[in-house]
Amino acid sequence: MHAHRLALRTPVLIVGLGKTGLSCARFLAEYDIDFTVVDSRQRPPGLDDLKRILPKAQLVTGEFEADLFAQAQTLIVSPGLSVHEPLIAAARARGAEVIGDIELFARVAEAPVVAITGSNGKSTVTTLVGDMARRAGKAVRIGGNVGVPVLELLDDADVDLYVLELSSFQLETTFSLNARAAAILNISEDHMDRYDSLDDYARAKAQVFHGDGAVIANLDDARVMSIVDGVENKRPHLCFSLNLPFEENYGFAQRAGEAWLCKGHKLLITANELGIKGLHNVANALAALALGEAVGLPLPAMLETLRTCKGLPHRMEWLGEANGVNWFNDSKATNVGAAMAAIQGVPAERVILLAGGQGKGQDFTPLHKPMAQRVRLVILFGEAAQQIAAVVPNETEIVFVEDMPAAVRVAAAKAESGDAVLLSPACASFDMFSGYEQRGDVFRQAVQELVL
Repeated sequence: MHAHRLALRTPVLIVGLGKTGLSCARFLAEYDIDFTVVDSRQRPPGLDDLKRILPKAQLVTGEFEADLFAQAQTLIVSPGLSVHEPLIAAARARGAEVIGDIELFARVAEAPVVAITGSNGKSTVTTLVGDMARRAGKAVRIGGNVGVPVLELLDDADVDLYVLELSSFQLETTFSLNARAAAILNISEDHMDRYDSLDDYARAKAQVFHGDGAVIANLDDARVMSIVDGVENKRPHLCFSLNLPFEENYGFAQRAGEAWLCKGHKLLITANELGIKGLHNVANALAALALGEAVGLPLPAMLETLRTCKGLPHRMEWLGEANGVNWFNDSKATNVGAAMAAIQGVPAERVILLAGGQGKGQDFTPLHKPMAQRVRLVILFGEAAQQIAAVVPNETEIVFVEDMPAAVRVAAAKAESGDAVLLSPACASFDMFSGYEQRGDVFRQAVQELVL
């Protein structure tokens, strides 16, 4: 791990503890770099671990102290904190370096990196590419915005490939990452409580294309393609689309009554063979194939992964079927774009949608059209229930409920054979739950007890 020295301007301030801050502290300690950790919470997560692993570490909790920020030359900011926070913005304005854990990783990692960002589908594509590489016999490590903080991936020697899921928050403090292959899967409204505009959010995502590696892009997304237009032409480009592919790009085609994923004219695998279901997962599979090709993964291993990989918990997770009604847990849909993809992709003509939670400053209007096409009943809960109700089509029934078990009881009572009941909240969960995982677990448990 110490193959080369890491130079950081001191003093170094780690802003925000938690999982990421703790991994940064461990990492800097291994490089013998002094640092101070600050966290505005009195008892931040990771506190006991920090005291156990690094008992001598300087830690300041509670309200941020302006003079610590004023002296710092390098700020390592957790993705949960906005770089527009006044003390952080002031430090940056006077020339301090403001970076994140991905930037630290980028400065020392030696194996090639696949970097994946987008508003929706990141975790699914990251998992697919990781599994494809593993099946191809590669020593692969997966992390970033999903699972393990990236700096912990450096603990392993002999890595052939890193596959990283990256959020816009992580990318806005990352400047040196030169991924061998990078993808922006899509861009839709998310985190509008943290960004001034959709353009501002898109600019953060665009950082993933820094460097000279292969550019993987969604031809069906105009915002993504406008970013790609600004990327140097000399770099390899591979695109994917849910339409017929042109040249050697990845696409989707109908042949003799079957829907096929294809590369150029070559048919690769039918949509029915995929382990993950829904049209949006066809796009995810195509993106994974393009990324895998860009880093030299063999096609047979990639196709075998697409057949066997069942996807992730809480992401269009099929819970079961009772009386002709299929139940899906898509609790990971924490924004409007994800919920739209789920409504359009769920394998049923008629949908009962469970939605609501914390709205994060989003505009819910785009949900109107997919609801009008497929949703016959919307069951709403949480802080944003009234905001979502305002965009529901007139002919779609609305029921308001207090909690998740009540939502499941209403859905079970009103569902008819051929319906799909879909939890795809389009919102964050923190008004009622510890996170989307707990929300999905509570839904799954209620469905198992009341229905299946």
